[in-house]
Amino acid sequence: MTKHCDWLSPLRRVGAAYFPWVLALGIVSQPIAAENGGTIRQYQFAPATSGYQLVLKQVPRPEAGAGEVLVRIKAVSLNRRDLNMLNNDYGGEDAYSGGIPLSDGAGEVIAVGENVTRHKVGDRVAGIFFERWIAGPPSAGALESDRGGNPGGMLSEVIVTHEDGLVAIPEHLSYEEAATLPCAALTAWVGLFKRGHMRPGQFVLLEGTGGVSVFGLIFAAAAGAKPIITSSSDDKLRRAMELGAFGTANYRQNPDWQVEVRALTGGHGVDQVLDVGGRDTLGKALEALAYGGHVALIGGLSGYGSDIPTDSLMWINATASGVYVGSREDFEAMNAFISEHEVRPLIDRVFEFERAQDAFEYMEGGSFMGKIVIRM
Repeated sequence: MTKHCDWLSPLRRVGAAYFPWVLALGIVSQPIAAENGGTIRQYQFAPATSGYQLVLKQVPRPEAGAGEVLVRIKAVSLNRRDLNMLNNDYGGEDAYSGGIPLSDGAGEVIAVGENVTRHKVGDRVAGIFFERWIAGPPSAGALESDRGGNPGGMLSEVIVTHEDGLVAIPEHLSYEEAATLPCAALTAWVGLFKRGHMRPGQFVLLEGTGGVSVFGLIFAAAAGAKPIITSSSDDKLRRAMELGAFGTANYRQNPDWQVEVRALTGGHGVDQVLDVGGRDTLGKALEALAYGGHVALIGGLSGYGSDIPTDSLMWINATASGVYVGSREDFEAMNAFISEHEVRPLIDRVFEFERAQDAFEYMEGGSFMGKIVIRM
């Protein structure tokens, strides 16, 4: 990952006000309040020796056209896919060059265009992950409207979006907390509630302590289910118990963690699984699955392309469903649950806007639990 040269640091600290030539050379970006018009600060992906690097630029402040809303972003959060984009793990030459990073963000409406009826100036909102997936099953067009690495990205002081691409955020949440919801939280919600029809008392397996799994833990506990979570860190497992975990398993200390998980259920097995591991975890998760259980296929932290053992599902009348976030309708249903139960996300660390690169490096280190946020 590209780092700034150390010799520039003193110039940045002094600032462009005293060294206008520094600004002219692009060494430092002068902060300009988004509400004042003119230009705004915005991160973009730029090609690097390996993958991409983050570049902070000043760009013209967008305007809200007919049906559009202008949002002053207050906070954004990272997901694993953002790191994959930075490293160009998805392939494709110049696939994200010039694109704005991050899919998840929350802020305040500062202007509305003609004929806007869903939002007004001053509303607290979050962007939906797929700008054009409003309700019902997705279309090809809806799935092509995912934010991040394109003009719809959130790592910008101000964004413009169609009014349909936003939802109101729960009143009890801060902007930092609301910024964690669009991808990880909604993925966990859809997997457990919409696809899995989770009920109180059910055993729920969460793999690891990243964003989706921790949201699954918090949601399951709030709904009266019995979440069981895995990790390689005993410290993280202790924190999970404080968040409402019914049981835990350290997969590093016990490679056959699926046996331990089933034992925690008294031999019943888990009724729900959020499988974020992929190739290395799915088989073991199915061994821990109860008769009539459900596994949500979400991620590939250990790699994609695993074969689904259909016979394992058939003999126990289990179901498996692929989950790729969800619609605005799903987001609003999740927010109603969050408000009813006063759910609060787990934020591991908050970085300032100027330290966005540090946030990516912190995620790559893997020591975090829950979500990583950038305050704008």
